[in-house]
Amino acid sequence: MENRRKPASLAATLDINCDCKEYVLDYLAHSFPVQLYEPFSDGEGNMSSRPVFRDGQPVESREAVARRTELIEKLASLPPVPGALDQIVQHFGADVVAEVTGRSRRIVRKGQRLVVETRAASANLAETQAFMDDMKRVLVFSDAGGTGRSYHAELSARNTRLRVHYLLEPGWKADAAIQGLGRTHRTNQAQPPLFRPIATNVKAEKRFLSTIARRLDTLGAITRGQRQTGGQGLFRPEDNLESHYARDALRQLYILIVRGKIEGCSLQRFEDTTGLKLMDDNGIKDELPPITTFLNRLLALTIDLQDVLFAAFEQLLTAKVEGAIAAGIYDIGLETLRAESFVVTDRQTIYTHPGTGAETSLLTIQQRERNRPMTAEEAMAWLDDPVAKLLVNERSHRAAVQLPAPSLMLDDGEIERRVRLIRPMEQHHASIRMMDESHWIAASRAEFTAAWNAEIAEVPAYSDSTIHIVAGLLLPIWKRLPNESSRVYRLQTDDGERIIGRRVSPAWVANATTVGTTNLSADHAYAALIEGKTILDLAEGLQLRRVRVMGADRIELSGFTDAMRERLRAFGLFSEIISWKLRFFVPVGADGATIIGKLIGTYPIQRVGEREAA
Repeated sequence: MENRRKPASLAATLDINCDCKEYVLDYLAHSFPVQLYEPFSDGEGNMSSRPVFRDGQPVESREAVARRTELIEKLASLPPVPGALDQIVQHFGADVVAEVTGRSRRIVRKGQRLVVETRAASANLAETQAFMDDMKRVLVFSDAGGTGRSYHAELSARNTRLRVHYLLEPGWKADAAIQGLGRTHRTNQAQPPLFRPIATNVKAEKRFLSTIARRLDTLGAITRGQRQTGGQGLFRPEDNLESHYARDALRQLYILIVRGKIEGCSLQRFEDTTGLKLMDDNGIKDELPPITTFLNRLLALTIDLQDVLFAAFEQLLTAKVEGAIAAGIYDIGLETLRAESFVVTDRQTIYTHPGTGAETSLLTIQQRERNRPMTAEEAMAWLDDPVAKLLVNERSHRAAVQLPAPSLMLDDGEIERRVRLIRPMEQHHASIRMMDESHWIAASRAEFTAAWNAEIAEVPAYSDSTIHIVAGLLLPIWKRLPNESSRVYRLQTDDGERIIGRRVSPAWVANATTVGTTNLSADHAYAALIEGKTILDLAEGLQLRRVRVMGADRIELSGFTDAMRERLRAFGLFSEIISWKLRFFVPVGADGATIIGKLIGTYPIQRVGEREAA
C-alpha cells in the first residue's frame, strides 16, 4: 500500500509502512467506543443506559480512552507484516518473479537494502512474456493485472513446464477466482496445471473455498455432465459446504447444539454470538437458518468458537459423505467405468416406446478387472508414520497396517475414535472399540511379511464379475429404476460398443425379468450378495445378506431354527458366537457359490430384495 506521507527521496533511508497498520490505527482512533454511558430507570422501572452529555458535548469514559490508547500503542509497536505479494517478490527476488498486477510502484530488495521501484505501464506485458519465454520461473498475477492474458503451458511457448497454480485469498467473488484458474488451463497446452488452494487455520476461511467448489461442481455438471470435470479434482466432496450433505449435517449440528452435546458451545452462547434462533415456543424451529447464513455468521465469531463449531460440523459432514460413498449413492454425475475387459453376454428389451419405437435394453456385461495388490514393501512404507502398527489376525492369519484416522461424530453427538486398516486389496475404517474386541494382534516385521505375502499369493491375476446396465431410452421408465441412486455410467466394450446407462442390481434384474417366481442361479446369487446391495429371502423364513463383522465382509444367514443347525453345517456354513448370539455365515471364497447352491436347492429363493441405502 502507498504511504500517506510524502515519499522520501530514493537516496534517503527507506522507512515506509507497507502494511495496513496505519489504516487499523486510524480506525481505532476514530471508531473505538469511548463515550460514557449512565444507567437510568424508565417510568416502568426498567433499567437501561443512555449517553452522557455536558454542555451539549459527549463525555468520554476515562477507562475506554485508556484502553484505546493502550491498544493503539500495542499495535504501533508490532513489526510490520508485509503482504503476500511483497513477501513472494522479496523472498525469490524480482529477477525470478514475474509480477502481473495493477501496482505502479513496489518495494524490492537489492542486496541488503529495500528500495522503491516504479513500474511502467507496459511492465505487465513484459513480465508475462518473460514468464512464457522461461526467463522467470515464478508468476504472480491478480485480478487487476490478469485481464485478457493466458499463462498455460502453451505448446508454442518456451516454458511448457508443469504449472502449479496456488490460489491465494480467493475472496467472495467465485467468478473471478474461477476465471483466474482458467488462465493456466486452456487448450493447446503441453500438460494441465496442478491447482493448490491455500487456506489458513482459520476455519471460517473455508467458506470462500466452498463457494468456488460449489461453482466448479455446477459448471462441470452443466458442461459435460461430470462433477469431476469442473473441479478437475481440485476439491474433495466435503469441501463443498453448500451441498445437500452439508445441509443435512448442519441440521444435525443444530439438533446437537439444542441438546447440549457440543462441548464448548451451549445453545445460549450460540444464539447470543451468531444472532440465530434455533428454538421457538414449540421446541426446535421447523425453518432453521440456512447453510449460507450459518457460514456467513461463522466469519464474525472468535477463532476459538469457530474452531469448536466448524470441527463439529466437519465431522458430521464427513460422516454423511463417507456414508454416501460407501453405500454407492454419492452423486458424481456421469462416471466412466474402467476395466481390462467388458463383454456383453446378454441383451434384453424391457420397454419399447409406442410412438417412436425406441427401445430400453437391459444389458448383462461380464467385467474383468486386473488385481493390483499392495506389496509388502509398499505396506512397510507406512511405518514412516510413528504411530503405524503392523497387525496379524490370530484367527484368519490375515495381515494389516493400522494407521490413525479422523474421529467420527455419530448422530447422537458421541465421538467415535477410529483407525484405518490397510490391507493388500482394500482399506477401511474401524472403531477403536471394535479393534479391542477383535482378534488383531501386534506382529513383528517377519510375521507380518509372511502373512502379507501368503495372502498376496492367493490373489488371482484377474477378478471377474457381472454388472447390469439399463441403456437406451430411459426417461419413460425412470421411475421404475432403483431410487436410491441416480448415477449414470458409461463404458466401452471389447467390441468397441459405447454404452451409457443406469447400473442396476441383480435383485432389480431378477424382479424385472421374471413374473411370479424368482429364478436366480447360485453364481448370480453369490455375486449379488457379495456386492452388498441385495437381500435374498429364502423358504422357511431364512434370509441371506452381506454384513460386516470385525472389519471383514461376510454373508450371513439369519432366521434359522435350532433344528436346522446340523444341516446348515453339512452344507458348508460355519458358525460363531458373537455377543452371546449364535450366527451362521457362508464362507467367502471359491466355495461360496457352491454352498449357496446347496442352500437355495433346499430352501428356494422366495424374494429378491434391494437393500436400503445407508
